[in-house]
Amino acid sequence: MPDGTGGLDALPSWAALRAHAQELEDSTLGDLFAADPARGGALTFEAEGLLLDASKQRVTAQTLELLVALAREAGLEERVTAMFAGEHVNVSEDRAALHVALRAPRAAYVETGGADVVPAVHEVLDRMADFAERVRSGAWTGATGERIRTVVNIGIGGSYLGPEMAAIALAAYVPDELDLRFLSNVDGSDFWRVTRDLDPASTLVIVASKTFTTLETMTNAQTMRDWIVGTLGEDAVARHVVAVSTNEQLVRDFGIDPANMFGFWDWVGGRYSMDSAIGLSTMIAIGAEGFAELLSGFHAIDEHLRETPLERNLPVLMGLLSVWNRNVLGLPTYLQQLEMESNGKHVMTDGSRVRWETSPVLWGEPGTNGQHSFHQLLHQGTEIVPAELIAFTRPLHDVGPHHDLLLANLLGQAEALAFGRSAEELRALGSPEDQIPHRVCEGNRPSSVLLVDGAITPTAVGKLVALYEHRVLTEGVLWGIDSFDQWGVELGKVAAGTLADELTAQAAPDLRHDAATNALVRRLRAARGRPS
Repeated sequence: MPDGTGGLDALPSWAALRAHAQELEDSTLGDLFAADPARGGALTFEAEGLLLDASKQRVTAQTLELLVALAREAGLEERVTAMFAGEHVNVSEDRAALHVALRAPRAAYVETGGADVVPAVHEVLDRMADFAERVRSGAWTGATGERIRTVVNIGIGGSYLGPEMAAIALAAYVPDELDLRFLSNVDGSDFWRVTRDLDPASTLVIVASKTFTTLETMTNAQTMRDWIVGTLGEDAVARHVVAVSTNEQLVRDFGIDPANMFGFWDWVGGRYSMDSAIGLSTMIAIGAEGFAELLSGFHAIDEHLRETPLERNLPVLMGLLSVWNRNVLGLPTYLQQLEMESNGKHVMTDGSRVRWETSPVLWGEPGTNGQHSFHQLLHQGTEIVPAELIAFTRPLHDVGPHHDLLLANLLGQAEALAFGRSAEELRALGSPEDQIPHRVCEGNRPSSVLLVDGAITPTAVGKLVALYEHRVLTEGVLWGIDSFDQWGVELGKVAAGTLADELTAQAAPDLRHDAATNALVRRLRAARGRPS
């Protein structure tokens, strides 16, 4: 194994950053605002209709200068250039990570492996658009001639999370006569929930699996196939099931017409794939024109990343703030799969063990829901968790005072996290003395506000997702890790496959796990009436 002497803490600017952190150690956000009344403007950055207010992070302008210097020393600019050039920045799998090509304009040139990939990308997009418009118009019908009213996307991980997020975010753009559902969990109750009120005659199924072998996806797909065949017959499969895959033989064996198979490439990571053929359900939902707007949003942030100096580069600044909070201040930082599957790594790109914390643990909630669930921990918990508060400046549905109240809560949370409420303030308000310790909020809890100009649109969703994709890249470069592989996921799949065979075998299997796992397998087999 490499000796691991390189990396973040070996960079000259790291020592300067740590010394700077010590200088700020006793300064609260209240102190920082008092010392610099113009702080709000100085630490606010805008680009492409997005505004990042980092003034309530525990940083100064000097902090950002030192972080940018660290990014330059870590080779961030070179890594960005290499990614756009199609170089194999996915080190452990020896592949390009070229998701930026998925949203490149038709006239662009993006090369990897000696070939321009843009024509192939747009050939798939054109086929997707033709199919999506036939489904939306009613020209594509099921086996009985009935039009499609429900689309069920079967996939897991990136083949499910991205399309489902888009369906929720852009629900207002989906025609009333079209219902989108998503099936990923292999739990039979999830299958029942998705299909219990559906008619196979008006249902279209999209099976999203690059290899067409993913255990959870193909188990659900086979059960869905049986559900269709049981009502409509074997020949109906070709009218009711399409595939997003690259394995033509298995797709054909399943009964799907290869003409209705939409492919993508090994340089597209699953969690970076919602703008590839994996987005077929999204395109059916919002139309080809809406999907093109989504891609334009992605591309706008791609170009911003590539062309804007690090000092004003939104995804870079967000990534640097994450590294500052995680590794310099030692705070557990506040998209879930994108971040944790990309940067939840314990070795660097050279194979040596990481000597610092990597991915934060993420969670979140829309609107004011979080205020009544986990915000208590944010304000008064023993762990300081930096937060990101995202809002649109205008509502999609202008209903009374709702949007203004939503924005007021967002701004109020940021203010309360930063400045809290002291015992003296509570006494001045007349709080009973015995309640004051319980009501004190210490503040000094960092947060960023990200404002998106206008209402939610496909373009805006594309910008936001690309923003976080490139933030993840920034973090990965500074941490010295490969943000594009996921070997930990693969290990879980292998273990699950072996155990599935043992749980379902007709004869008692020869178990060779640890004693606890063996005992659990026997217990579960017995519960299902199988010899153990």
